[in-house]
Amino acid sequence: MAAFSRRDFYQQLFQGCIAPTAQQGLEQVWLLLLICLGCRLLWQIGLPSYVKHFSTMAGGFYTLYYFFQLQMVWVVLLSLLCYLVLFLCRDSSHRGVFLSVTTLIYLLMGKMHMVDTVTWHKMRGAQMIVAMKAVSLGFDLDRGQAPSIPSPVEFMGYIYFVGTVIFGPWISFRGYLQAVEGQKMSFPWLRKVSFSLCLPSLCLIISTCIAPYLFPYFIPIYGDRLLRK
Repeated sequence: MAAFSRRDFYQQLFQGCIAPTAQQGLEQVWLLLLICLGCRLLWQIGLPSYVKHFSTMAGGFYTLYYFFQLQMVWVVLLSLLCYLVLFLCRDSSHRGVFLSVTTLIYLLMGKMHMVDTVTWHKMRGAQMIVAMKAVSLGFDLDRGQAPSIPSPVEFMGYIYFVGTVIFGPWISFRGYLQAVEGQKMSFPWLRKVSFSLCLPSLCLIISTCIAPYLFPYFIPIYGDRLLRK
């Protein structure tokens, strides 16, 4: 059997892994990018704040349905439960603790009793994002970094912010308000967005296609036999 040349190896790596991985990644995020762009354009019109919050909540709902279909109800239930606890503990100085306990119990019950394993693993990332946002808001309120409990529309807009509701990352409530009421679209903004899109795409390609070849050299599980070949 003829040995691969370096050129053949790179060509097969590109055609067999890099190109399909990049294509599949784009297929996963194109709808998110489109809805994010639509929300950003809508926010530039100068609409009332509650309309902006409602628009990002609607976009987040549609995105959840696109990825999880009717199973999104488990994410919605968690967000409603978090706001209920936040409202009931509005006069407490330990809202972050109460929300932490509530989300922990809900996540454990969901994993072990309420949802089948396959479905739970599909949406556990979105569940964790909701939990982190709610808990962080509770602690911000306890420390006085948030002035008051947000309205239901503000809270749901924050929880279902389309830019973070599926893949994250976590953002603070203040960061969400800055995104909704923030800077207008410009060339520096577009350059920053493009860089933020290219960086995770590069990390995805490296972790999927390149890291498996580098891993044995940095951590030789089978000893140094591979290094001697």
